[in-house]
Parts: sequence; C-alpha cells; structure tokens
Amino acid sequence: MSAGKFADGLVVLHSHRSVEDVISRLKQMMAARNLKIFADLNFSADAAAEGMQLRSTRMLIAGNPKAGTPLIEAVPSVAIDLPLKVLVWSPGEGQTCVAYNDPQYLGHRHGLPPELVRNIASFGLLVEKAAGEAP
Repeated sequence: MSAGKFADGLVVLHSHRSVEDVISRLKQMMAARNLKIFADLNFSADAAAEGMQLRSTRMLIAGNPKAGTPLIEAVPSVAIDLPLKVLVWSPGEGQTCVAYNDPQYLGHRHGLPPELVRNIASFGLLVEKAAGEAP
C-alpha cells in the first residue's frame, strides 16, 4: 500500500484490496470503535440506475457526535468537513484507491486547537488499516 496527496489535505492510499473489501473492513472497524455511519453512498449503483457506467466508487460518511460536537462548538466552520468521509474507488482493473481528509489539515484549515484535533486524529489510522494488508 502506498500513499500520496492529491488535493491539499487529501490523503490517497493505494490498496491491494477490492473496493467492496475495503468498504466491508471499514464498516467493521467503524462499528468496533463506535463510529456511526451516517451514509453509505454507492456512486456506481446510482450511475447504473440512470443507465450510466462508473467504475466501482463508494463513500462512507461516518463519525461520533461525542468527538465532533466539541470541534463544531469551538469552530462552527469545521461542520462543513464533518462527519468525516472515506472515498474508495477503482481507477482500473485490480486497482483500488482510498482517500480521506487529513485530520491535521482539517485542524489547520479551520484553526482548531491541537487538543480538539486529537478527537479525529485516529481516523486516518483506521482508514490505513482497512486499506492495508494484502488479502
């Protein structure tokens, strides 16, 4: 698994796992950490419903109000980036990319104090673990 940054603050991982496998692992790990999945968006299925084709592309929107509420209370603009998101897509046969906003970047973007950034800091580690380790 390798990582890179595409847009400012966006961490993109390359995984040997399939899109569906990464999504399944994310859901299991999020549930184990009491993260609520607010949405599971399947862009490919939505495209297919409109007669269009799109390589496998999914997004989970998840968080924990106990962690996010203090951030929003301190700096309301951070709510535009909360709950946190994970985008998983296949750029080609046998390839999977996994992207999320770097929590440190979000802290800087919104001027959050470091002690509040800690509320969301472990999100990247969870995503990296779900994307990692060859099947």
